[in-house]
Amino acid sequence: MPAVSTMILRGLRLTGEKVRGGTLTANEQTECLDEINSMLDSWSNERLMIHAVSQTSFALTASQGSYTIGNGGNFNMTRPTKIIDPCFIRDDQGNDTPLQLINTEAYGRIGDKDSDGSYPRYLYYDHGFSGTSTATVYFWPEPIGGLSTFINTLQPIATFSTLSQNLLLPPGYQRAIEYNYAVEASGGFTNVDPSVAMIARQSKAAIKSQNLPAPVSRLDAGVGGGLRTTIIIGP
Repeated sequence: MPAVSTMILRGLRLTGEKVRGGTLTANEQTECLDEINSMLDSWSNERLMIHAVSQTSFALTASQGSYTIGNGGNFNMTRPTKIIDPCFIRDDQGNDTPLQLINTEAYGRIGDKDSDGSYPRYLYYDHGFSGTSTATVYFWPEPIGGLSTFINTLQPIATFSTLSQNLLLPPGYQRAIEYNYAVEASGGFTNVDPSVAMIARQSKAAIKSQNLPAPVSRLDAGVGGGLRTTIIIGP
């Protein structure tokens, strides 16, 4: 992908604010970088704009059920936008046990949250945003020693630190960034041509279509004789 300054100028040409060969003033450089980063930051809350699932493993501590996650946390990584299936526990023999992701309500219903000495069966991700940019992951029951967890996460879309920076993003993102930045930068002060607004919508829709997870159909447990089954692999 080209440098962010190039994409910003292309976006501003679409609004008529800049001409081909134009440049950004010092004030525009700061303001435009903030604007395009604000747009990309908001895209991280749109599930289908995130193009990759990252799997990361961490060692668990015996009898410790909660872990901070984020830069500098117990799980030291970029704070995930979301933790998604499948996640699992691996013991020191290499055997994996699946984890079930639960929500706030389900976690709140657990009576003895300090129950330990076993393989965790449930994972609850508290998205709470602290001053250190960390969230919290809870496991229940608390783990015995010798276990690791493997979690699949959706990571925020990277933003630009300088105008000369190049992001590595899949095909289609450059057009989406340029046309949607044109709409973003107009801010109601400039009338964006309807064709620009249409391409902005279509370019995001194309990315979301590409990033849409493939569904896996499951059979009711009664149909499979109580076994977990899928349409693909059968009972």
